[in-house]
Amino acid sequence: MLVDSHCHVSPVWYEPVESLLHQMTRAGVSQAILIQLIAQTNNRYQQDCLKRFPGHFASVVWIDPMSPSALDDLRQCAEEGASGVRLRPTARSPGPDPLAIWRCAEACGIAASCVGSSTAFLSAEFAQLIIECPNLAMVLEHLGDTSQPPVDEVAHRQSLRVMELARFENIYLKVPGLGELTKRKSPMPSEGSPFESEVPEVLRTAIEAFGSQRIMWGSDFPLVSSREGYGNSLALLRRALAYLTQADLDDVFGGVARRVFKLPATE
Repeated sequence: MLVDSHCHVSPVWYEPVESLLHQMTRAGVSQAILIQLIAQTNNRYQQDCLKRFPGHFASVVWIDPMSPSALDDLRQCAEEGASGVRLRPTARSPGPDPLAIWRCAEACGIAASCVGSSTAFLSAEFAQLIIECPNLAMVLEHLGDTSQPPVDEVAHRQSLRVMELARFENIYLKVPGLGELTKRKSPMPSEGSPFESEVPEVLRTAIEAFGSQRIMWGSDFPLVSSREGYGNSLALLRRALAYLTQADLDDVFGGVARRVFKLPATE
C-alpha cells in the first residue's frame, strides 16, 4: 500500500483535494498526509477531507504557537482527528514554558511535521527540544532542508551534517522526488531517466544514516507538477531505490508514514 507523506490541498491556493485524489488514483497511491499551508490557521478544509474521504487521508494542521488559544486549538484539532501539527523548529510558546506547543503535541499523541532551514535544524536549541520531547515524532520536511542540489561545498557539508540528527530516535525524514533532489539533463531526453544523477548523494546518505524505518516519501503535491510530475515522482524514486529490499521499500513508500501519522487501515 503506497502512502504519500506530503501533500497540500486548499480551495483558495494550489489545488482542491479532488485533484490530488485523481493523481493518487493514476499512480496507485492509496493514502496521503495533508500538510497545511504555512500560516493558514483555519484547518477546517483539511479536517473535512477526513470525513468526506474516510480512510484516504491524515491531516497535519497549522497552529500559531503565539496565539493565546494555541494549546486548546491543537487539542481540539487532535480530538477531531488530526494526526500531526506543522511547526517551524524555532516555534516557541509565550509564557513560562516556551516548549508548551511541542509538549502539547506530544501529550496528544500526534506527530510534528517540521519545516525550516537546515541551520535551524542543526542548532543547539533544536537538539535540546528533541531531548525535551523524546516521545514526539518529528518529521523533517524536504530532508531537513537539504533536498536542493548543493550550490557549493559549504552547502554540501551542511547537508551531510543534517544527517547526523539520526542519532535522535524520534527524528524522521521526508524524501521528495528526484526532481527536487537533482538537476535534470539538458537537453531533456525523449526516453530514459531525465536526471543527471540516478541516486543523488544526499538521498543515499539519508538512507544510510536513518535507515528505511525513518524515511518516508512525500511528493510535495501540487508543486511536484512543476518538476517531474506526480507519477514520475513516485516511479523514478522507486527505481532509484531498487537496490533496497522489498521490506525497506515498503517502509519508505508507505509503512513509515502510516505508523507515524497513524493512518487508518484500509483494504
